[in-house]
Amino acid sequence: MHESGEMYLETILVLGKRQNTVRSIDIAQEMGFSKASVSRAVSKLKQEDYILIDRDGYIALTEKGHDLAARIYERHIVLTKMLVDLGVDEETAVDDACRMEHVISDASFAAIKEHIRTKHALDV
Repeated sequence: MHESGEMYLETILVLGKRQNTVRSIDIAQEMGFSKASVSRAVSKLKQEDYILIDRDGYIALTEKGHDLAARIYERHIVLTKMLVDLGVDEETAVDDACRMEHVISDASFAAIKEHIRTKHALDV
């Protein structure tokens, strides 16, 4: 999956947590994309079995979509926390984490996650 598809899935996950229901217009507003761009992306995600769309236009993640979205979102949260802990201002940390979450290897992410877990356990 490409970075853009992962960003759509992550956005659907976050919107779903925030407001329970998600429609294409919500995604367009959240991401600042045109309705046409979102429509194309949503069609592709549906075709690849990452989302379901009911007859009223409500979007839900499939298990496959939820698993990938949750993985990306976890990376976003952990990487943001790491950057803030290193002294990066929150806005920059969020922006940088958003780019990093799509390219970091599983091994590097696991090491960062373990480092943060260990560091915060020692801070107590």
